[in-house]
Amino acid sequence: MAFVSRLRRPLGLLLVPAILAACSGGLTPPDDIDGAGVSAIRPVAEVSERQVDDMGDTGGDLTAYPVEEPAGRVATADTAMMTPVTENKRLPMIDSDEAMEISQAPSGVLTVPEGGVNMDEGLGVGRVEGLAETQANEIAEGNATQVVVDGIGTDTPQQIGQPDTIPMSEAGVELGTAAENNDYLQVPDKATTRRRKAVDEEQVAFLPRLNNPMQLPETMGGMPASEKACRQRLQKLGVKFRDVPRISKGRSCGIAWPVELSGLSGGIQIKPAAQVNCQITEAFARWVKQELVPSTRTRYLSGVSAIHQMSSYSCRTMNSQRGAAMSEHAKGNAIDVGKIVLKSGKAIAIEKKGFFAFREKGLLKSVRSDSCKYFSTVLGPGSDRYHKDHFHFDLRARKSGYRHCSL
Repeated sequence: MAFVSRLRRPLGLLLVPAILAACSGGLTPPDDIDGAGVSAIRPVAEVSERQVDDMGDTGGDLTAYPVEEPAGRVATADTAMMTPVTENKRLPMIDSDEAMEISQAPSGVLTVPEGGVNMDEGLGVGRVEGLAETQANEIAEGNATQVVVDGIGTDTPQQIGQPDTIPMSEAGVELGTAAENNDYLQVPDKATTRRRKAVDEEQVAFLPRLNNPMQLPETMGGMPASEKACRQRLQKLGVKFRDVPRISKGRSCGIAWPVELSGLSGGIQIKPAAQVNCQITEAFARWVKQELVPSTRTRYLSGVSAIHQMSSYSCRTMNSQRGAAMSEHAKGNAIDVGKIVLKSGKAIAIEKKGFFAFREKGLLKSVRSDSCKYFSTVLGPGSDRYHKDHFHFDLRARKSGYRHCSL
């Protein structure tokens, strides 16, 4: 008994592992635990080598592959859940067309045809021909209305089509009358071209010339309205003059809108031509016409032929004295007269006359008195030593309105 009790313990240690091995010998884990998952353990005999090779390392579930039932084995509810699909194929790749089912359009979703969607047909309107297609058809038929050059890059390039010719003189014709004048839509002949050119030149002659300050508006640098009105009065007085470019010399000298005075009404010449402003020109013309000419006719029975001026525009001080104020000559606002020539040929110099020169002294006295109506300053022989040989007329503006006339 003692011997048997000693053998019981080692036999027990040997029998326990043997029993465990006999119970668990038919179950083994699958080869690819990461791919199939631990929950997919099945008998090894049910998975063929071909199925394992097909599955590879895709991570698919073993339940997606067919399993052959052993002979004589009855399919139970558990085995029915693991019934494989009848078709043996690979799982589709992620992001492939098969996986995304792009080839099969879902129900209710419109698919775009290969030729695109015809919106005109859907709206029930006819086909619209584009501009490029129209021009291509015209060129192909030789009826192009625009200038098209064919054969570029060759030795014989040629023009296809002729643009419609619409003369500038008919640009304002209404649509109704343009349809009647079909000749304007055709290429004109030489006679028609010359006639239209003559009409165009006549119309262009009425356009304002941009280099004429009388035609330009004041906002575009043209002549002010007061200057234009002054020149219109000169024309009515019969004054011969022309506009000359602006005179500018520093801040104290210059004429904004100068004129060159060359003659007065009645054929009176100004020698030499004087560059003055329009205002002094108008005052001088009125004085000669209304005072000087009647005085000479009364005393000498002859009109005036010419007036010799000694100074008009001149950038200097009064009497050319250093430190004196600027003269009105510096603004073209004064004119000096040194000699008056009558139509009879007699020349009357502006100077102090002798005791017996009654008519000449009377004429010079009337000049002093009458001219003061037209000018704000009148100086002459007897006024000072600077005006002993000429008359000085200007339009100096004084605040008090005072007129300085040396009588």
